[in-house]
Amino acid sequence: MANKKITLQENEIPTHWYNILADMPNKPLPPLHPGTKEPIGPEALAPLFPMELIKQEVSTEKWIAIPDEVRELYKIWRPTPLYRAYNLEKVLGTPAKIYYKYEGVSPAGSHKPNTAIPQAYYNKMQGVKRIVTETGAGQWGSALSFACNLLDMKCEVFMVKVSYDGKPYRKMMMNTWGAKVYSSPTTQTEAGRKILAEDPNSPGSLGIAISEAIEIAAQDENTKYALGSVLNHVLLHQTVVGQEAVLQMEKAGDFPDIIIAPFGGGSNFAGLTFPFLRFNFEKGKKIRCIASEPASCPKLTRGVFRYDFGDSVGMTPLLPMFTLGHNFVPQAIHAGGLRYHGAGVIVSQLLKDKLIEARAHHQLETFDAAVLFAKAEGIIPAPEAGHGIATVIQEAKRCKEEGISKTILFNLCGHGHFDMQAYDDYFAGKLTRHDLSDADIQASLAKLTTPTIPQ
Repeated sequence: MANKKITLQENEIPTHWYNILADMPNKPLPPLHPGTKEPIGPEALAPLFPMELIKQEVSTEKWIAIPDEVRELYKIWRPTPLYRAYNLEKVLGTPAKIYYKYEGVSPAGSHKPNTAIPQAYYNKMQGVKRIVTETGAGQWGSALSFACNLLDMKCEVFMVKVSYDGKPYRKMMMNTWGAKVYSSPTTQTEAGRKILAEDPNSPGSLGIAISEAIEIAAQDENTKYALGSVLNHVLLHQTVVGQEAVLQMEKAGDFPDIIIAPFGGGSNFAGLTFPFLRFNFEKGKKIRCIASEPASCPKLTRGVFRYDFGDSVGMTPLLPMFTLGHNFVPQAIHAGGLRYHGAGVIVSQLLKDKLIEARAHHQLETFDAAVLFAKAEGIIPAPEAGHGIATVIQEAKRCKEEGISKTILFNLCGHGHFDMQAYDDYFAGKLTRHDLSDADIQASLAKLTTPTIPQ
């Protein structure tokens, strides 16, 4: 049976972003100054971000208008399609109904332009000339390069070394859109030099690349920093995904019981789930929302909830999050976009309050799932997306075992066309299962001197 495709019209692109902070029963704790450990205000973020983004970061307004200029740029690829995965259902022999929102149709091939466009726009409106950032697998760096090119701005990207070496075509995408790309850690920053002095063969991490990017941005008043996940305003922008999915599910005459998305810092998961969680808050629905993370970087499933830095060197404000410790360097798995030590504060608070769930998958399991999906549905997923698919398969099999029919919705956040080396390694048997011991986690957490949070 062919997939059922549910589409929207351009006039159905959301006009506002949904701010879940307005509905959360418990608001996240405030960020702290990295030096004084005292709560900070919006002014502390001014060296890094334009004022409009800072306002969004701290806003508790439920709906925040999307500028017309941003909405017009969204029309390049939005609305994105939603599919009923009949073939996957058949392969699994499950009574569950499976749907996926496909964000791989964007020019950058992922969901990341949903926030790259508005971030570049607000910087442009404030007169910023250059934006600097980090990227893991290259999805975020590609998206910001694309956005900066559209708005005639300079873009520089610190790309985690293991992905810089293993995913050269993402680097080429960034170069094509005019961005400069560096293999992180570099010798260009104090942060990079410190890491290389400790480990000349460091594979890099998102935390390290963030430190380098922030250091560059803080030195130049005409340069600002942009982040592709974790922060409140980034998660806010991604809610266009879930809002569209709400309309599409209504058109399909269905509604999800379970929603699943991969998890690195939170933007992917938040974008799809937050607009549906609103139904739990407002109408008492019981939608289960599951974040799927790597077993080799399991901050949600095995980390601790406490204040920690968003970067490796300790330059960012202290954020209340689930973390493995900012010095934690994950194994060099192919899902580079998920190799981050911490989680966004909103998602962390939701997990602490048991309003969402989390699950971890080993690398081989995620590629098994991604290949099964590709054979059934035809789309080759990004390695990050394979984590969400692995959880979908678990839930679909559970429905079969229990003889129950549930509606499952997940975010196919990007295609894997530039990740074929990862698939080649998988088929060649070169990928390994990384088993992270409790001792490894405790050794990382033992290095933390940041404030604890009463449990």
